[in-house]
Amino acid sequence: MEKRWVLNNKANKEVVEQLSKELNINTKITELLVQRGFTTFEEARSFFRPQLSDLLDPFLMKDMDKAVDRITHAKTNGEKIMVYGDYDVDGTTAVSIVYSFLKNTQKKVDFYIPDRYKEGYGISYIGIDFAVENGYKLLISLDCGIKAVEKVEYAKKKGLDIIIGDHHRPGDVVPDATAVLDPKQDNCNYPFKDLSGAGVGFKLIQALSIRWEIPIERSYSYLDLVAISIAADVVPIVGENRVLSYYGLKNLNKNPRIGIKFLLKSAGVDKKVSLGSDQYFKKKITVSDLVFLLGPRINAAGRIESATDSVRLLISNNTKYAAKLGKQINDLNTTRRELDSNITKEALQILEDDITINNKKATIVYKEDWHKGVVGIVASRLIDNYYRPTIVLTKADGLITGSARSIKKFDIYDAIDSASYLLENFGGHTYAAGLAIKPENFDDFVSEFHKYADEHITEDMLIPEIEIDAELFISDINFNFFKILKQFAPFGPGNMSPVFLTKNVIDTGYAKLVGQKENKHLKLSVVHPDMTGNPVPAIAFNQGHHLEEIEKGNPFEICYHIDENTWLGNTTLQLRILDIKF
Repeated sequence: MEKRWVLNNKANKEVVEQLSKELNINTKITELLVQRGFTTFEEARSFFRPQLSDLLDPFLMKDMDKAVDRITHAKTNGEKIMVYGDYDVDGTTAVSIVYSFLKNTQKKVDFYIPDRYKEGYGISYIGIDFAVENGYKLLISLDCGIKAVEKVEYAKKKGLDIIIGDHHRPGDVVPDATAVLDPKQDNCNYPFKDLSGAGVGFKLIQALSIRWEIPIERSYSYLDLVAISIAADVVPIVGENRVLSYYGLKNLNKNPRIGIKFLLKSAGVDKKVSLGSDQYFKKKITVSDLVFLLGPRINAAGRIESATDSVRLLISNNTKYAAKLGKQINDLNTTRRELDSNITKEALQILEDDITINNKKATIVYKEDWHKGVVGIVASRLIDNYYRPTIVLTKADGLITGSARSIKKFDIYDAIDSASYLLENFGGHTYAAGLAIKPENFDDFVSEFHKYADEHITEDMLIPEIEIDAELFISDINFNFFKILKQFAPFGPGNMSPVFLTKNVIDTGYAKLVGQKENKHLKLSVVHPDMTGNPVPAIAFNQGHHLEEIEKGNPFEICYHIDENTWLGNTTLQLRILDIKF
């Protein structure tokens, strides 16, 4: 697939030079800082050294005082509290945080995760009825509820109070709940708008700690779960999220909770280190590990069976029980991968066979027997192949239901909202959403969605971009440079791992194809033709087709990340090449 390279030239040279002198660091590093909006010494210091004292006052969030008052009332009067959350990583970590915190202060609290297949997304009538029938007086919803207008009214009539803790975009009407915690509300003055669902849950326990005069350090012990939610839910790792992620990763690396240890062990992260050791990990856990290793495993239970087990694992203090749950969840993740692979193949075949779908600016594929739990993953896979906004749908409980994923500059939430009168329900973010449609409205929805896409997507938007932060020479790449570069972490949306461009390089003559099955990856060692700088090892995934041209000795351009590669105890720098051009 052709990719467009876009070099960022936004950094003011005078500002870069001045900040380089003040910080006494390489101008290339300073250029990255200025591009990210850090132009003074104090801003740079705050970026490189996040402080827990930088966390915002939770009572700045609309209705936080009401939420704390209602929970305090429940605690004082011995009322039963249900902590209710979505079945994905963000929801299960949010529930684990708030449930565990409350459980340490009172006995009459439990948690509830709706069944993806019987109840669907969000607060359900089944869940409300269960709470009422079992004597709960207060329900705290996390990572869901901001659109549950009718369900909140139903609960009120049943005598059940609801506190909503959500981070999704509200609809035109906000539910009339006891308290609504969502920084995206129009009338919420909370300065940071991009918290995850678990982030909102954390702000709630932070507020409770302040009101109940509990040492604030107790709330910080849950930052590992907040960091996992931030990574898995792909929210921007800037502002308050950067502080939460930074200290959450510290917790994960220093003293991970038992359930997380077993998930990481199943992912092979802990090689050659004993489970009981305080220095548990051979390698430092990063945001990428949370996204690609932990997140899918925590998600797997809710995608295939019940996410309740994910919460049980995350809150467990019993090694034997956690080991059992960890194995079950890892097995479910294996099943999830098989389903994902098979459905992706079927969906790609549908696209290959149907020319009319291929001519559209957006992709909608539907097959009624696809597994509901993996359609969101499949949508992301299809974008990797076709780079168009994509909706993948299946059938469940009489409705056509599924997930949407988007491309840069196209708001999939707004696109679905334009045809919301045809939907039973929908919700989500700019780049990811879920929806449900009655079969009789399906064709009209498809037509309306494609109409919106045709009007809002230009041909230029359908070419994937690689944003390049700076141009380097091979001689610029060394451990001193990389040591400072690492301090830009944690990386994620809003603060992505820097991408560099180097022109006019050649391979040193050792390029070869690698890969366990298809030998489709390219391993090489690059240097400038005049041999300026030592050769640097590089890996280019899925770019084996360039081998023949490289072997001719022709110069080429590369854009890449700089990584560390440890093998047999030796650590070297390695370029992870994203694209090659001759």
